[in-house]
This record gives sequence, structure tokens and C-alpha cells, in this order.
Amino acid sequence: MPDSLEWGSVIAAAVIMAVAVVVAIVLRILSGRLARRAGDTRWAWDDLVARLLHDLALPLSLLGGAWLAANALHLTPRTLDITGRVLTAITVLIVALALARMGAGIVASIALGKQDTPANVTIFANITRVVVLGVGTLVMLQTLGVSITPVLGALGVGGLAVALALQDTLANLFAGVHVLASKTIEPGDYIRLSSGQEGYVVDINWRNTSIRTLSDNIEVIPNQRFSDTILTNYHRPAQDMSLIIGCSVGYGSDLEHVEKVVVEVGQEVMAEVQGGVEGAETLVRFHTFGDSRIGFNVILRICEFGEQFRIKHEFVKRLHRRFRAEGIEIPFPMRRVLVDSDHSADLLTAPPGRS
Repeated sequence: MPDSLEWGSVIAAAVIMAVAVVVAIVLRILSGRLARRAGDTRWAWDDLVARLLHDLALPLSLLGGAWLAANALHLTPRTLDITGRVLTAITVLIVALALARMGAGIVASIALGKQDTPANVTIFANITRVVVLGVGTLVMLQTLGVSITPVLGALGVGGLAVALALQDTLANLFAGVHVLASKTIEPGDYIRLSSGQEGYVVDINWRNTSIRTLSDNIEVIPNQRFSDTILTNYHRPAQDMSLIIGCSVGYGSDLEHVEKVVVEVGQEVMAEVQGGVEGAETLVRFHTFGDSRIGFNVILRICEFGEQFRIKHEFVKRLHRRFRAEGIEIPFPMRRVLVDSDHSADLLTAPPGRS
């Protein structure tokens, strides 16, 4: 049976742990309310700080209570030292996990704040998370008394072997970092590769880039592909772009009148149809004397690549209706064949078997 002093130490330790649990619950509730209040603001940084406090409130309170309880038990110096090391290592690990989450959130907020369309950029967030967790793991090992110098040496040799074995994966990783750092493409951009893939960039992670096609399918492209292909970014240097529509009229048409009508229809479409740049000049450029037509291009201005289909649809309908109302001919393909009259007479009077 333990003596009165030992029972007093146990009771004191139990009371300390009970108080620590109550404090942890109270801090958890308060930090949760703080996180909800921070979520109502437009500033993203207070959300990250509130989330960090929410993540650390419960475990740190319990770990602090455990350390005080261990001291109250009057353990032997060796046991108390081991307990302190273990609790410190757990604390370091928990803080590293919380800081990794916060760091990833900070990087994601900065990345999203520099682009006009919301999207998910995971590559920088994942790198930040891995770096913070790696540093936290090394600190935890040092706390436990494990020398990290041999560990770093082993990681250097092992890292070389891993780099040789994962050349393609590392190439995709560094290609993704280079693409984001150089701002060649960003989530939300509409791109087209020389190999034929095209769509809106959805995400750039450590290995590949996901793009959403106009048919709402997802295409996954290795990041390394962007370093050895020709890429067209339709959102650079700006999202608005020119839309060229080919048209034609008959040779009997008054081209001055045709140009006037086309410009009026173009201005109407720009002002009334979603996706057009209101106030942008509509240009008409005649360019070809064809077999049965005079060809010309109409140049409109649209807000974004994906709006071209609606603008084309409305412009063609309205221009066709206006041409019919104005009596402007849209020619059918035709070819006129002229036969020399003397040669045709020779063909009619030629003996059978001769032509």
C-alpha cells in the first residue's frame, strides 16, 4: 500500500489532469468561436491564425497538464527526464503539423490572391507542408536524443539513389514549379498545346496539370510536357481577345453598304449579347476575289475565349437575317462553263469513233 505522501501525489496529479482537461475544453470552445468569427471576415490571414490556435489549444493544454502531473508524482530523475523528452517530442510533432497546415494555407492564399479566378494550386502548398514536417521531424529526433548528423548523411546518400530512381517524377515536379514561378500558365487560364489538348487549367500539382475541356472532361498532362511543347495561352496578356469570322457576298453587292450593315450588326451583338466587349470597334476587312464571291473577315472583340461560341452563334443569325432584309446576296458556289461554238459544231458533225 502506498503511503500518504504517494497517495497525495497521485491525487494532486489527477487534479492537475482534470484541470488541464477543463482548460483544454474551454480553450477549444473559445478557439472554435474565434475561428467562426474570423471566417465571417474578408481577410484570409485571421482565418489561418484562428485555425492554428484551434488546432493547438486542446493538445498543448493536455500535454502541459501531463508534464505538471508528472512533476507532481515525484518521479525519479531518469523517469522524469524520459517523460519530458517524450512529451516534448509529441509537442514538437503537433506544432509541426499545425504549422505545416498553416504554411500550406498561407501559400495557397497568396497564390489564389494573385489570380482572378478561384482555383486549387497544390504544388507550392505540398512543398511547404513537406518542408515544415521534415524540419519538425528532425527537431523531434534531436529532442529524443537521436543524433541527426548520421540521419542527414543517410538522407543525402538515399536522396541520390531516390533521385536516380525517380527521374521522371522529379522532372515533373521541377517543371511544375518552373511553370508556376514563370507565370507561363495559372489556374483559370485557357490553354492549347501543339499536341492538341486544350482547356481551362484547373490544378497544377507536384506531378501533373489538370485541364477542363469545353465538354467538361478533365485531361491530365504531365508537367514535363510543358517544357518541350508549343503552348498557346488565350488569357495572356489579357483575357479579352479578337474573334475573326469569315463571311462572303456576291459580286453584285455594294461593298460600302455591306460594310455598313456588318458593322451595325457587330455593334448590336457587342452591346446585347453576353461575352461581347461593349463599345469595341467592329472591323470589316475584304480580302479575296473568289470564284463566285468576295470574301471578307469580321473582327469582333470578346471578353474571354469560351464566349466565342455564343458570339458567333448570335452574329451569324443576326447577319443572315439582316442580309435578307437588305437584299444582300450570300452566293452559292457555282461554276460557269463556256464552250466554243466552232468546236461544239465539230463535235456534232464528227464521224463515229472520232472526237
